[in-house]
Order: sequence, then C-alpha cells, then structure tokens
Amino acid sequence: MESLILILLLISIIIIGLFLLYKLSKALKNFDIEKENKNEEINSLKEALNLQINSISSSLNTQMTNMSSSFNSLSKDVTRDMTQALTSVNEKVSAFNNQVENLNESQKGINQILAGVKKYGTLAEFSLGSLIKDLLPSSQYSSNVKMKEDTGENVEFAIKLQDGILVPVDSHFPVERFKAIQDAHQEDDKKAMADARTKLARAFKEKAKSVNEKYIVPPKTTDFAIVYAPTESLFLELANYQDPTTKELLTQEIMKKYKVTIMGPNNLSGYLQSLHMGFQSLRIKKHASEIYDHLKKISTRFNMHFNNVLVLRKKLEEAMSVVDSFGKDARAINRSIDSIKNPNEDDDPDPDSPSGASNYEQVDKRKVS
Repeated sequence: MESLILILLLISIIIIGLFLLYKLSKALKNFDIEKENKNEEINSLKEALNLQINSISSSLNTQMTNMSSSFNSLSKDVTRDMTQALTSVNEKVSAFNNQVENLNESQKGINQILAGVKKYGTLAEFSLGSLIKDLLPSSQYSSNVKMKEDTGENVEFAIKLQDGILVPVDSHFPVERFKAIQDAHQEDDKKAMADARTKLARAFKEKAKSVNEKYIVPPKTTDFAIVYAPTESLFLELANYQDPTTKELLTQEIMKKYKVTIMGPNNLSGYLQSLHMGFQSLRIKKHASEIYDHLKKISTRFNMHFNNVLVLRKKLEEAMSVVDSFGKDARAINRSIDSIKNPNEDDDPDPDSPSGASNYEQVDKRKVS
C-alpha cells in the first residue's frame, strides 16, 4: 500500500515535472519570439533614426550651402557698397580740399585788395557807406566832400546837421597791422603782440592827425570828426589799448589831441540812429511851427473878417436909418398930395404919432378901396 502511494507520488511528481518543463519551454519560446520582435523593432528604429539623421544632415548641408552662397553674395554687396562709399568719401574730401584751396586763394586776394592802394575804394569805405545809407536819408549826408577849397582831399562821407553843418566821417583799416596781432596771438608771442598793438595804435594816431588837418574846418564842419573801424574786433583792440607810459586810453588821447572819435559798427549805428531821430524831431518841430504860423494867420484873418462884419452891420444900420427917414418923407409927401386932392378934409396929424399913424392907415385903405 505504501509502495503504491509512493509510485503514485512519483508519477505525480514526474507529471508535474513534465508540465513544468513544457511551460518552461513554451515560455522560453515566447521569450525568443519577443526578443526577435524587439530586435526587429530596434532595427527598424535604427533604420528610421538613420534615415532622420541622413535627412537632417542633407538639410543641414543644403542650408549651409545656401547660407554660404548668401554670405558670399552679401559679402560681395557689402564690399561693393563699401568701395563705392569710400570712393564717394575720397571724392568729397578731394572737393573739400579744393574748396579750402579756393578759399585760401580768395582770402589772399581779399588781403591783397585790402592791403593795396585805394583805387576804387576799400572794403572799409564800402562798409561805412552801406551803414550810412541804411540808417540815414539821402538828404542828410554826402559822399566825397571837399572840406578845404585849397586842397584836393575829399572826406569819404559828411553828415549834414542843422544849419548845414557837416560831420566828417572817414574809415581806416590797416589790415597788415591788425593781422600781425592775430598772428602773434596764435603763436602766443606776447612781445610780438605788444609791438603789433603799438604799431596799430600809431597807425590810428596818424590817421586821426590827418583827418584833423584835412577835414575839421569850423564853422563849415563840427569841431570833431569820426574815424570808422569797420570790424568790432578791430574797434575792441583800439578801445582797450593803453599807452604803456601814461596809461591813457588810445580813444581818449585821440579825442583830446586831434578831436577825432573812433567808432565801430555798433557805436556808429547808435550814433546815426540818434541823429536820425534828431532829424525827425527837428522836422516835426518845423512842421509844428508852420502849423502855428498858419493858425496865427487864420486867427488874424478871422479877426479882420469879424471887424468887417461889424463895419457892414454898422453900414446896414445907417442904411436902415436912411430908409426910415425916406419913409417919413414919403408919408409927408403923401399927406400933402392928399390935402391937395381933398381940400375939405382936415390935415392929418403927424403920422409918427399913434393917431396920425392910424389916420394915415385909413387914408391908405381909402386909396386901396
């Protein structure tokens, strides 16, 4: 009995072992199949990945090629534009250099004109003339006026004041001496600057002396004259200059010694404007005097007319008195005629009396009837 049980257990164990072997082999077979499927999936994934990589690589190569061609084209365009810009800049620089050279040549020409002999008038005289013509009417100034009959010197301009008195105005611009001051200032040479300023002051002193001798001729002119400095920088140099020894200002020294006033463009403009206002005031005063004279004449004529009216009134009153007297005589004659026509009627009383007047009216009514 026990051996049977053992056999049965052994058989059961064998059956169970076979079943487990079957399951295990089947599981191994399924695992192999799944492994093959996974390998196939991995291979397909590898192939898809390779395809993607190849596609991306091809796309990148294409884009790099396009970018390279675009960069080459852009580089060519930039190079061309830069070349054109540099060429234009070179042309403009060349043109600017030519303009600078022309300007330098023009400046040299202007300096030669200003430094040369005055043939047709200098720039200073032209500036003075423009200033006077702009601020004064033509009736208040004259140009190239001879002050002394025994000389051939003419002052550039003469301003007319009241009663025909003239103010001589002459310009002066020693260009070389003024330029020497600027050159010394640029070189920071104080000694050369002091010498140049002294020479400039000496030039204006000589000009003031010449103007005093040639153009100041009272009472034809005022007892002073004006020397015009055509630039404010020149006038500033003259106004600030002091004599190294006496410390006296150049403008004061020239005014005291030579009766000459130095004026720049602003000073002369203010002076001319004040003169113009004075001329206007004199003109207004003259017109006011004329109006007063006319009103005075009108008043005198009106008084004469009023007196004539009074005389006419007196004459009219005398005429009315004569007419009244004639009326009395006429009434007396009528009464005489009536008394001749009607001798039986009594004589009428005096017609001038109330009763006589009434009777006279009755006689007139009878004549009318």
